[in-house]
Amino acid sequence: MRQKSRPRPPRHPRGPELPSRSTTQPEGGVTAGQRRTTGQDLHGDLPDALLTVRAGEGDDDAFAALVRRHGSRLLALAQRLLGNPTDAEDAVQDAFISAWRQLPEFHRDASFGTWMYRIVTNRCLNMQRLPRPLPLDTLPEPATADPGSSPPRVAESDATAAALSRALWDLGPELRACWILRELHGLTYAEIAHVVGCSEQTVRGRLFRARRALTEAMRPWH
Repeated sequence: MRQKSRPRPPRHPRGPELPSRSTTQPEGGVTAGQRRTTGQDLHGDLPDALLTVRAGEGDDDAFAALVRRHGSRLLALAQRLLGNPTDAEDAVQDAFISAWRQLPEFHRDASFGTWMYRIVTNRCLNMQRLPRPLPLDTLPEPATADPGSSPPRVAESDATAAALSRALWDLGPELRACWILRELHGLTYAEIAHVVGCSEQTVRGRLFRARRALTEAMRPWH
């Protein structure tokens, strides 16, 4: 009797196409990137769970649909953690390639989105262990000024945003990651614990310290 062979893992992709300014839809039209994918994205309405199964079986289009669905959020997370658009794109690109390779071992009852948050966050934390200059445009982006606002108010808003960026960078990678995942991406304590690889109690402690430090750092601006 012939033994049934195990399915092969998916082949290495040429590289997921990440969201970027060049693929953002302009007012009143569509981009070349959208024209390329409009007729090809036959998986757009499928849930993540089914897409991960198909991608794990070697379906390139299913994996591309996952990249399009989650890429923007992950790119925003990476840029907030690293403060550099180029480094952020590299981190997310590497994370998707790593995820592609690991899909055959992915637990089907897990959330693909949370899993990707973990891979991207770990990648960014590893990159942050290298000496890096202080980013001045990390978090968060200043709100668009009212056209009627006076120049002093606009300058004050920009200075406040810059001060918050410095205060966040001073938190250190672990506290900053927990704060960003909670306050800017809306993850639960349990999800953050899974992403950063610690207990919920540790997450709560890090968030408490991060909020206290930010409150103290931003006191002159209130």
